[in-house]
Amino acid sequence: MIPATLKTRIDEVEGQGHIHWAGRDIWVANESWGQLAISLQGAQVLHYLPASDATRAAGASPAPDPTRAAGASPAKATVDSGADDPLVPAGWLWVTPTPQDVPGAIRGGIPLCWPWFADENTADESPDRSGPMHGPARKADWQLDAVDEHEDGVEVHLSLPQRLHSQLHPRAVVQANAQRLHVELITEHLGETPVKMTAALHSYLAVDQVFACRVEGLVGARYLDKLKGFAESEQVGELGVREGVDRIYHSNAEVVLDDGQRRLRVARQNSDSVVVWNPGETPNPDTPLDAARRFLCVESANTRLDPVWLVPGAQHMLGTTLSLADNH
Repeated sequence: MIPATLKTRIDEVEGQGHIHWAGRDIWVANESWGQLAISLQGAQVLHYLPASDATRAAGASPAPDPTRAAGASPAKATVDSGADDPLVPAGWLWVTPTPQDVPGAIRGGIPLCWPWFADENTADESPDRSGPMHGPARKADWQLDAVDEHEDGVEVHLSLPQRLHSQLHPRAVVQANAQRLHVELITEHLGETPVKMTAALHSYLAVDQVFACRVEGLVGARYLDKLKGFAESEQVGELGVREGVDRIYHSNAEVVLDDGQRRLRVARQNSDSVVVWNPGETPNPDTPLDAARRFLCVESANTRLDPVWLVPGAQHMLGTTLSLADNH
């Protein structure tokens, strides 16, 4: 679910190319397997839309507007976002219709939080550890290193041309095809002393209505509730989202996000923390309330519950994989 202006620009690309949206350079694939859009600010996946079986068989790119392609009226092709730019209910990810100007970050898609998550800034090298929320990588300019064919889709490699940390250096790999989206954040230790770090793939998943969502797979997991001063609790039954939520679950299990319209499987690699977040009735200034009800973050993370100690010469890969789950 992305802004209509962004979807229009993506639909204009045939094959692979670059577009300019909200002041950012965005690499786009619009091919028979589906659509993918990655902002080079932050190496941030903004959009993923797999093609249907019928579309792939015909060898065409995904329809610019799935609801219209299915015969629905144009009026149903967008939903009210609370802003001038409506949201198009296409794709598995959500992007705010009112993004911050550069050098601010775009809220939505899959931001890379590195080399720390939230304010867990043990890897912050500033004198008073006053670095930005979620670390500097999500606002930095990344470079596109390579695009390869991969499993009837694409594999995109990105890296930072500049150093953001004296000892640690990240790169990102994005794989997409008609069945799944996979994102890896790889950290290499190039220095001489161990570093304690946290990180997250801050996935904003598009939903029909956030307060009708159910997250399956966390029964019995311990969690920290950030809305209650990090109070520790245990999940009883499946998680039903009925109000704002901000929790860190200590679990490495796959979870399924069910919004009543789609069941999305979220698998995580080298992550024992799953973060579930929506701001409820008090969204951030860059997000209208109507738009905020259209996403739920289900994040692959390394947090205070499972920080990573990297030693010289070592590397760490944090990953997430999105795919459709079977219906009950």
